[in-house]
Amino acid sequence: MQKNTFLILAVGIFLASIVSVVFSSLKNSGVVSPIISKLSDSSQKLNLSPTPFPFQEMTIPYLRNKTYSSSLYELDRINETQNFTSYITSYDSDGLKINGLLTIPKGEKPSSGWPAIIFIHGYIPPTLYRTQQNYASHVTYLARNGFVVFKIDLRGHDESEGEPGGAYYSADYIIDVLNARAALQKSDFVNPDKIGLWGHSMAGNVVLRSLASQPEIPAVVIWAGAVYSYEDFQKYRLNDNSYRPPSTSTQRQRRRQQLFDTYGEFNVQNDFWKQVAATNYLSDIKGAIQLHHAINDTVVNIGYSKDLNNILDQTSIPHELYEYSTGGHNLTGNSFNQAMQRTIEFFQKYLE
Repeated sequence: MQKNTFLILAVGIFLASIVSVVFSSLKNSGVVSPIISKLSDSSQKLNLSPTPFPFQEMTIPYLRNKTYSSSLYELDRINETQNFTSYITSYDSDGLKINGLLTIPKGEKPSSGWPAIIFIHGYIPPTLYRTQQNYASHVTYLARNGFVVFKIDLRGHDESEGEPGGAYYSADYIIDVLNARAALQKSDFVNPDKIGLWGHSMAGNVVLRSLASQPEIPAVVIWAGAVYSYEDFQKYRLNDNSYRPPSTSTQRQRRRQQLFDTYGEFNVQNDFWKQVAATNYLSDIKGAIQLHHAINDTVVNIGYSKDLNNILDQTSIPHELYEYSTGGHNLTGNSFNQAMQRTIEFFQKYLE
């Protein structure tokens, strides 16, 4: 009996050795390693590491696993038109009181609630941003077409609490957006399944990372957006101040320097940066994406939108890119009306 046991053990060791040699040979020849590498990358992209690491809160896996819970505070009516009523309200995001301009359509509310749009502004110096003034024409255009519109300040802007963390190297604004979505979903006048996002310039990054974090968001629209893959940031850079640290020492500046000291600037091969770029998390997105950009935009190169559109061409995500010969970074003049009409039609298709 003892002899047989020894024989079986010896055969097992011999076979294991053969398998190990074959596997090693295949791996070194490149037959196995790309497959393993691909599976490893996929797992790394989709799963949150059980061990916390510095700046983990910036990554899409972290944002996907985070719980968002908020509700609207008191609604303070400030204006009434034939089509909608405007209010100033606020909500909680990471323990901060974030203000916003809320418009609610008049007329009979649909049985399941109004479709809604969370409106995220582009870069404006936080001390100069005004809740009731900036993007007023955009909000009016959307509001009079039957959408609840919630134009949120983002933390640190106007009278909203907190430090403005910036878009590209922080998750603060994404968290503000997703808490705003949670607040609207709890409101009795909004259809919780029909909440889209609209963003301009800097908010292009915020919108796409928000969508990657909550792939069930049904529709997003981006005007003159920037920084999607982060490779594009290295390629095109920006001609505004949305990515530059303030001249004085602030929390935002210190955090950004700590980030670069820890991981270096963006590197496509770096495991951390792979988890930050929204373009690595498109496979399960269920919503649709519409892009608008003027060819003569001197602030954000239209290449950002073209490159994103090319990436989206490789997916099953419904998407469209509209280019405008005039209008500049803010899509003014005739381009504004044309872009707004296309925006309305897109949201009507995917939110109503």
